[in-house]
Amino acid sequence: MSYFISSVAHSVAKKGSNSIVRCSKPSINKTHMRWLNLQEYQSKSLMEKHGVNIQRFKTADNPTDARQIGKHLLDTITSELVVKAQILAGGRGKGTFSSGLQGGVKLTKHIDEVESLVSKMIGYKLVTKQTPSDGVLVQRVMICESLNIVRETYLAILMDRDFGGPVIVGSPCGGVNIEEVAAQQPDKIFKVAVDITQGLNKSDSLQLARDLEFPELLIEEASDQIHRLYKLFLAVDATQVEVNPFGETDTGRVIAFDAKMNFDDNAEFRQKEVFAMDDKLEIDDREREAQEYNLNYIGMDGNIACLVNGAGLAMATMDIIKLHGGEPANFLDLVVMSKKGRFYKHLNYSHPTQR
Repeated sequence: MSYFISSVAHSVAKKGSNSIVRCSKPSINKTHMRWLNLQEYQSKSLMEKHGVNIQRFKTADNPTDARQIGKHLLDTITSELVVKAQILAGGRGKGTFSSGLQGGVKLTKHIDEVESLVSKMIGYKLVTKQTPSDGVLVQRVMICESLNIVRETYLAILMDRDFGGPVIVGSPCGGVNIEEVAAQQPDKIFKVAVDITQGLNKSDSLQLARDLEFPELLIEEASDQIHRLYKLFLAVDATQVEVNPFGETDTGRVIAFDAKMNFDDNAEFRQKEVFAMDDKLEIDDREREAQEYNLNYIGMDGNIACLVNGAGLAMATMDIIKLHGGEPANFLDLVVMSKKGRFYKHLNYSHPTQR
């Protein structure tokens, strides 16, 4: 489903235009295939390497390790912990586990509770508004220091097709569904279109920090963090870097409290370290094998197989099937092929049981 991951931020970029900085449109044409998606803890690791302020954290894949990590953090740097389930979906805080636990983001000051919470997260499926109806299996949790957030903003950097380059989208209304903000308060959405050949201007990042309503004492730091996020965006060939919330703490720091990053698969040849972070744990088994053959494949729940030459025609074919009451079993773009073995795989993956 990686074709559709970035739809929220991209749709917001089309709405609300209270403050738009326009540059001459670069003559750049790019065709994207799939987008790599990393877990929050992996995205935050990349941010930390590029000087972006984040909460200190470690991850665990079992309750015992989670307890040890939590104890170390409580003994050394914090009086409260945040326990966050790691899946490739938003809305975790309001999600429900198959264990019965409510919420995939928990606060606690007690080490015994860390182990108890994690035992009800790892090995169970978490259902949110962005997961399949049966949820996604949680296999890792993130244990991090709790910081007091006094104000939440929203910040995203994405490649915009209409502009032909990066666009930074921000709002002083963070920590909530940004699409709702764009629909209900379009004057609270601010955008900066960046000429990729010139880079982000200091004056633009300062103005965006003010648009996000940071106090004057934090304008410089907020501007610096926006610059660091933009440099990260370019350095790793990202298609999207989304931080929600991009927050202000009670100690006067600007922190990226959440992180979602997508990457252009066409850049894999020069981003081998980044792509090696993809554990593929949440990818459907058919999709995982299809990627080995470089097939543009997404499995679905229907029973009508689709084998189409061209992504646009494939989407149209799926629309026609739905229009006439059918359900497509897959999205499969034939793309350019030169080997009969690969063509056989296309036929096999168009649907393994339906012919």
